[in-house]
This record gives sequence, structure tokens and C-alpha cells, in this order.
Amino acid sequence: MNRNLLKLLPLVFLLFSQIVRADSRDFLVDTEWLEARIDDPELVLLEVRYHPHRYFTIGHIPGAVQVQRFKDLGDNTASPLMRFPSREDFQNTLRSWGVNDDSLIVIYDDSRTALASRLFFLLELYGYDMRQVKVLDGGTLNWGPFNELTQETTTPSPGNVSLKQANADLYVEWQQVYDDVLSRRDPNVVLLDARPHDMYTGEIIRHSIMAGHIPGAVNVVSLAGTNAQSQKWLSTESLEQMYWNIPKDKRIYVYCHDGFRMSLAWMQLKSLGYQDVRLYNGGWSHWGNELTLPTVLGEEPYDEEYAL
Repeated sequence: MNRNLLKLLPLVFLLFSQIVRADSRDFLVDTEWLEARIDDPELVLLEVRYHPHRYFTIGHIPGAVQVQRFKDLGDNTASPLMRFPSREDFQNTLRSWGVNDDSLIVIYDDSRTALASRLFFLLELYGYDMRQVKVLDGGTLNWGPFNELTQETTTPSPGNVSLKQANADLYVEWQQVYDDVLSRRDPNVVLLDARPHDMYTGEIIRHSIMAGHIPGAVNVVSLAGTNAQSQKWLSTESLEQMYWNIPKDKRIYVYCHDGFRMSLAWMQLKSLGYQDVRLYNGGWSHWGNELTLPTVLGEEPYDEEYAL
């Protein structure tokens, strides 16, 4: 091969890798992108606020439909509430928002995309065409300074979207976590706790009776992958550094308290090229409230009792 061509190969590889990286997070869009499509008749704009009443009191992007993060994104009859809703219930909810099979769905929140990520994951779980789903990077914070919000309620015409059965490769139940991680110590499985570090160690107890983490879990705080001021995602390089100790050739089980931070971790890992990432249906709101399931306090995945 020509020596000059050999010299160019590293540059070509670098450029190609950058192209792949850019495509891996093409679900993120900015304000200008949304402004250009705000009048698209196929657009369904969905707002998931941390405090849902602010849809009415502070206002929302014109045309946005309110998503109530607990009622609309969980199983209202389950314990804990934030187990995944059934296909039928979620499909009916989407239809009430005006979603059709060919809708362009744009999701935004005021919580560094942690809330938007839950809805994004559910759409993936039930087989929606994810090429038609976007997340507004920075959410309301980046829309507000340049555009007006409205308090006018949006009432869409009912949609006719048809969802598929839940993809079993995208989630796990507690029994599988217990079996693969705690019992068999499967070397091909990594258990990831996406909660704040002080909750992982047990210094703070929130949304559960028990403190600490599931034996075997390592801690990567998913919200650390976003900027607290701008609420935008950090660079790919920053995310890679954040998840440096999570092997890409393993199966990753992720959990948090109630399904939002773990969904954000799922999006981050998928954007980095991780192939097999599954969410614990129920998360710590389930495990941490079942008094017979074991927990570990402190910095290490296992304590003395479970490390043996």
C-alpha cells in the first residue's frame, strides 16, 4: 500500500469514529431544531415537568401536551408505582396525547433530561420507531430565554398508535438481578446503581426503608453526565470518562429509585455504544422496601458478608 495512504489511515479512522459518535446521540435536538418544526402537523410535543403543576402556573412550550411523570409513566396499580405500565395502558396514554404511528415525538423536561429519558425508554420498550423520537437538550431552560411559554392547555385529537409487546431484552426483574449478580456472580453481568453517591453508600435514605445498595452494584451517578447550569448533556468524551470502568462487552443491569435516573443512564450508555443494557423494573423502590432482600452499606459493591 502507498505510504502516503498509510499515513492517512489514522486520520480517516478518527473522522469515521467522530461520524459514528455524532450519530449515536442524534436523538438530542436543540432549540433551533424545534423552532423550525414547531408547526409541523406530525409533531407531538410532550412536556414532563418535575412539578407537574408548573405546566399551568409557569407555562410550557406552545403546543406541548402535559405528561404527569408518575401517573402517566408508571403502573398505577402496582407496588411500587413506577414499575413499567402495561402495553395497553401506555398505548392508551399515547393515543390520548395524539400520538400516531408516524408522529414525530419531541420530549422535554426541566430536570436535565432525566424525566424525558423515562418516556424515551418506554417508547423503545414498546417498539415505537425511535427514528421519530427526539429529546430537547436543555429542556425548558434553553427554550425560555429566547421564546415565549404559554399557559394555554393543549387538547390534541386522539391518536391511533399501535405498540408492540415489551422487548424482554430491555429490562430485568428482581429475581434475575438476585440470581445473576448476588448468587451466581456472573462475570458477564455488571450491576449499575445510577443514584446519587450518598444514597448508594447509605448515608441518606430516600424513597425506601432500607439504606445502601444492592450487593454487587457499582455506582455511576447518571445526572453527573449533564451540566447542572445549562441542563445539557456533557460531551461524549466526558461520558466515556464517567463510565470508564463499565466494560462494553458485558450485560449491564441498571437501577435507580423510581425509574428516571436509570433511564438516563440507559440513554447515556446506548449513546456510547453499549449493546446490552437492561433496566430493573421497579428499581430501588422495590428492592429497598423488601425487608428480606439484602443490602450493602458503604463504598464497596460487597461488604464482608457478601464478598466471601
